[in-house]
Amino acid sequence: MEFCPECGAMLLPKEGKLECGCGYTKDLSDDNEYNVSKEIEAEENVKMLGEVDDMRSTIKETCPECGHDEAYYELKQTRSADEAPTRIFTCAKCKHTWRAYH
Repeated sequence: MEFCPECGAMLLPKEGKLECGCGYTKDLSDDNEYNVSKEIEAEENVKMLGEVDDMRSTIKETCPECGHDEAYYELKQTRSADEAPTRIFTCAKCKHTWRAYH
């Protein structure tokens, strides 16, 4: 397996050469055997966990800004490992963010 020196992508064999999507080409050497067993299509619709509202955990918590009683929450270890994690809330209505320490 070889990689493009220009962009770092994998070089694929095509018509007696190794080619990259960026346009870089290299002649195939006689001492190596190249073959591709499966072509995979790229998927453009990647969703980041936490960015989609219905994928985050919710809790009954009153927003200090608008008074709405539902918030999304996550736990993060913001201090040393022997201390409790920090709860970070985001209001489901106005998107205000606040934190609570255990």
